[in-house]
Amino acid sequence: MNAYVVLKNIDGSEKAFEKLLSFTFRKDAYQPYTSFGAKISADFYELETVSEVMFFIDNRLIHHGLADNIIVTTSGGKDIISVSSRSFTSMLIQNQIETGLKTNISVNTLMDSFYKLPYVTHEDNSEISYIYVKSNSNMWDGIVNLSYKVCGTYPYIRGTNCIRVTPVENPSEFSYHDNQILSKGISTAGRKLISHFHMSDLEGNFGEFELEDSEVIEQNIVRHRFFELDRQFLYEPQQALEYRSKFTSRARKRLFCTYSGYSGEDLFDLATFGIVCNERIGAVTISGNSSGIITEISVYRDKFLT
Repeated sequence: MNAYVVLKNIDGSEKAFEKLLSFTFRKDAYQPYTSFGAKISADFYELETVSEVMFFIDNRLIHHGLADNIIVTTSGGKDIISVSSRSFTSMLIQNQIETGLKTNISVNTLMDSFYKLPYVTHEDNSEISYIYVKSNSNMWDGIVNLSYKVCGTYPYIRGTNCIRVTPVENPSEFSYHDNQILSKGISTAGRKLISHFHMSDLEGNFGEFELEDSEVIEQNIVRHRFFELDRQFLYEPQQALEYRSKFTSRARKRLFCTYSGYSGEDLFDLATFGIVCNERIGAVTISGNSSGIITEISVYRDKFLT
């Protein structure tokens, strides 16, 4: 397989690099951007005007993002370029909108009416609800809140920079047989789990809005959280508790496998391996070096993705 990096300058000129010493790409259903890092063997290259990083495998664009950090190191007469990049959707967590209640908001209006983020696209979704923009919250917070209200889902990044709030209509299906799997496993995480949620009413009194997570309590985990009335769910206060319960259980259980190569998997495609049968892909990690490319596919079993 042929993996290479293209660095694009602010004047639109590009330069491709094929001598990758190592690289890692990661995409996760609970992260609003893809991340990419690489070490490249190359002659010295002027970096001051580099603005974009693109990563390709077999001419398929896997990552397109900002040039977060680029370093050239010379050692033993050889130049090594170190690249670190997050996709353009990372700017969703770096942009704020005016605080307050926003009514008649859809994914379309939220993404199209405030800022134009380069290369960032979104699912066509015009279902209307409201969001309450808290102080210091960002655009991604608004998308998350809106996604849960209109679809009961958590948003994710499809392709390079496309925001989706619903599962893709025609997902690709991937099956991994034992003779091609390098490793497989399962992991659980309980540090984020909360057993009891308590939210105050408009007057600041507790007792009306409560939620106990029986699955967490069964594990002998006792963690109480108190918080003020969440105006993001002002019209349906109990949803604030339900959302928090689901969010703290994200990636609660992970089943994963690795194999040699890369087949084009993306978030919310369907994977089958071991005891996993046609379940949505929750994370994709691609790593490579002189020995070749290895892909790790993860399936999450939690309150959003099960």
